[in-house]
Amino acid sequence: MARIPAPVAAVRQAVRAALAGLPGDARVLVACSGGADSLALAAAARFVAPRLGLAIGLVTVDHGLQEGSAARAADVAAWARAAGFDPVEVATVEVSGPGGPEAAARSARYAALDAAAARHGASAVLLGHTRDDQAETVLLALARGAGPRGLAGMPVRRGVLVRPLLAIARADTRKACAALGLSPWDDPHNTDPAYARSRVRGQALPALVAALGPAVVDNLARTAALLAEDTATLDALAAAALATARTEQGLSVAALTALDPAVRGRVLHAWARELGAAGGALSQRHVAALDALVVRWHGQGATHLPGGAAVLRRAGLLVRVDPDRV
Repeated sequence: MARIPAPVAAVRQAVRAALAGLPGDARVLVACSGGADSLALAAAARFVAPRLGLAIGLVTVDHGLQEGSAARAADVAAWARAAGFDPVEVATVEVSGPGGPEAAARSARYAALDAAAARHGASAVLLGHTRDDQAETVLLALARGAGPRGLAGMPVRRGVLVRPLLAIARADTRKACAALGLSPWDDPHNTDPAYARSRVRGQALPALVAALGPAVVDNLARTAALLAEDTATLDALAAAALATARTEQGLSVAALTALDPAVRGRVLHAWARELGAAGGALSQRHVAALDALVVRWHGQGATHLPGGAAVLRRAGLLVRVDPDRV
């Protein structure tokens, strides 16, 4: 029996671990752009899923941002059908909205993947982000002054979205594709210096590797994993604290004042999200302004949140008010 190349085995093992907890009759979708990471992931999932009794399908998202994107998505779909994926879907999205083209494309892609999972009754949608992507995410978070949540990077699982390859090197997904005779597509956006992630990938991270050694990539990804564990614990404490502080009219200032600042900040962040503030627009500045209503209140007016909500301190409560009436 021929020995399985190590990169192929590593990707398959990562996928097997990610799928191990699913019920035997579940359906899984792979999000595949045709790049090396998602193509290696798709090939591994096509091998592993049937052996676990799982149905396996594939979704490729056409963002419409490059000439020939529709034809490329059709090529990925044709490969998937020939490889035995079912269902296979091309999801065409319109990229628009706040945060710049990278953020808008990401939001449109995730919305399309969530919708595809709902349509097909999928228990999980597998994404091809690697250890290198995680390291880049940590550096970008550091650059914008993010807190622990941002430095925790991309979660292994959020809703139906699952990232099996966060411990796999990008170089190994390319080696896996080569070993399997697959020809990945190289997205020109990945090397376009107009995009911040591309500059981190092509300049910042290589400079760190040159200065500190190749272990820096793994260390950055490990830092994200450690912070993710801490963040999950703090988020659980914050969820319990939010339930305790909640009243029919708003949040109890007394209950909020009694909280540790790290927990109170998370409570206020979660409540602001409930009030309609989008995560991408909700900044530490907004949360700090809400916190000032609790611990540094001197009669100041309402705090305005992205999304149109306003919050006022009144009769010992933080309450939502009509921004046009304050």
